[in-house]
Amino acid sequence: MPSASRRRPPPPHRRRAMLPTSSTLSVVSAPTPPKPLYLRRSLIAAAAASLAVLLLLAAAYAPWRSDHPPAALLGRPAAPTARFYSFDLVREYPHDPDAFTQGLLYGGNDTLFESTGLYHRSSVRKVELPTGKVLVHHEMDGDMFGEGLTLLGSRLFQVTWLKNNGFIYDRHNFTKRKSFTHKMRDGWGLATDGKVLFGSDGTSKLYQMDPKSFKVMKMVTVKYQDNEVPFINELEYIDGEVWANVWQTA
Repeated sequence: MPSASRRRPPPPHRRRAMLPTSSTLSVVSAPTPPKPLYLRRSLIAAAAASLAVLLLLAAAYAPWRSDHPPAALLGRPAAPTARFYSFDLVREYPHDPDAFTQGLLYGGNDTLFESTGLYHRSSVRKVELPTGKVLVHHEMDGDMFGEGLTLLGSRLFQVTWLKNNGFIYDRHNFTKRKSFTHKMRDGWGLATDGKVLFGSDGTSKLYQMDPKSFKVMKMVTVKYQDNEVPFINELEYIDGEVWANVWQTA
């Protein structure tokens, strides 16, 4: 389920916050008859830009997969022409319109885990999907700006903006928590394959980290046509690939 990360006004090389404008969460499924071409052009352009980054991330992540050794990656031909994707809205769920959503993941049994941002408003929540009701809520300290969130086993990992600090929560009891320090420049996105953590820091870097020591096991620079792609943001791990959105493009 996609979510958009937004920020408060940052230094020149960082992000500007955009207040949330929607009070619903959406799910997508099978397509309906296509819209007229002139109504779809903007969607196609946006999809092309986003897909180019996703293909790039898949290539960058390949050396970390046992079935994609570095030699195979280096010998690979140029990426094929990008495919276009569209979506159709099939269902909407209620959601707190004041939640400045930064990290969002499905926790099973019709529940979501959510990390919200903004100073003095950041939190970690467990949310009932059908109703939008907040079942469990942990308010963070006022000087913390909540960011990416991921679930590994029974532990929720969260990073914070403009800091090298993060937090680990028991998924069943948010009062059981401890802090950690990571080696990324900043905390933006988090994802996991069930064994390691993948992190982004708003640059073109993608990190693979040990979830116990938080040592950086591998780092790659995301590029497209030999140009670095900055502002790598929220991350998802899908079928052996790391997917991401690029801030201010999707």
